[in-house]
Amino acid sequence: MLIPILLFIVGLLLLIKGGDWFVDGACAIAHRFKMSELIIGATIVSIGTTLPEVMVSATSAFQGYGGLAYGNAVGSIICNAALIAAFSMTVRPAAANRKHLIVPTAFFFLSSIIYLFNAYYFKEFSRITGAVLLGTFLLYILSSIFVTKKAEKLAPESAELEAAPEEEAKAPRPILLEILFLLLGGAAIAIGADLLVDNGQIIARELGVPEVIIGLIFVSLGTSLPELVTAITSLIKGHSSMSLGNIIGANILNLSLVSGLASLIRPFDLPAEKMISGIPSSLVVDLPVMLLVMLMLTVPTLIRNKVSRVQGILMLAVYFGFCIFSFML
Repeated sequence: MLIPILLFIVGLLLLIKGGDWFVDGACAIAHRFKMSELIIGATIVSIGTTLPEVMVSATSAFQGYGGLAYGNAVGSIICNAALIAAFSMTVRPAAANRKHLIVPTAFFFLSSIIYLFNAYYFKEFSRITGAVLLGTFLLYILSSIFVTKKAEKLAPESAELEAAPEEEAKAPRPILLEILFLLLGGAAIAIGADLLVDNGQIIARELGVPEVIIGLIFVSLGTSLPELVTAITSLIKGHSSMSLGNIIGANILNLSLVSGLASLIRPFDLPAEKMISGIPSSLVVDLPVMLLVMLMLTVPTLIRNKVSRVQGILMLAVYFGFCIFSFML
């Protein structure tokens, strides 16, 4: 019991320090190349913080547990939007640039259409589906780069980051050092999340926590810990736009990269262990809630050009309601 506790603490420390390095490196690179925080949060940062989901889903697919890969992707999206983004919005509401939000939002719902079509119509995820989703992921990355470059050419001054006073006073570090911080931060986040999830399960079992609670907390929430750490670190450092971009970008990757890779490795059927009136519960509850929380996150933000505290509180209420319903099901 002592070793799992120590490893759990090590994992937590790695997550915290990794999040610090990752945000620092990402912000420095964004500033150097005159990129928007929201754009770099939706691409580079989101790829790094989605590593645990990628590893869990790829391993599950190799072992023939496609249902775990499916639940991990959908559950992480709900957790990212309705818990992590909602928490950030409740603590520190901030402005959001509509122009930088349109591309990630469009690609999330494009990936959702592909995902929902397979879930509701075919009730399976084939290698063709996986290839299409991975193609969507590549198209998203290329589109984000194109939009950033175009914005820089049309209005270079609008793409510049507003550095904090203490950051402006510092001489810029070498680009290779910033990239090293980014890579080390991503690695620390991935390893820390793995240690936290694995040893958290061991501790929970030793304390007699039911298996259903272990699965809900340490798999769905556990693989979203990097997004949570990055969001908190971004808030502390005053980079709330990066936090929002990271959440939306990570959710795109959960559908396109994580699910696409899993179904490409080994196709799987729609999980049907839990049924509601003869219909798989994921079609009745999980997928509708996934869409609901993402609509709550993106639509008001696009309309008002900012996120609000009320928006965050409502999303948190949806998340806790979803958790309670899942326990009762």
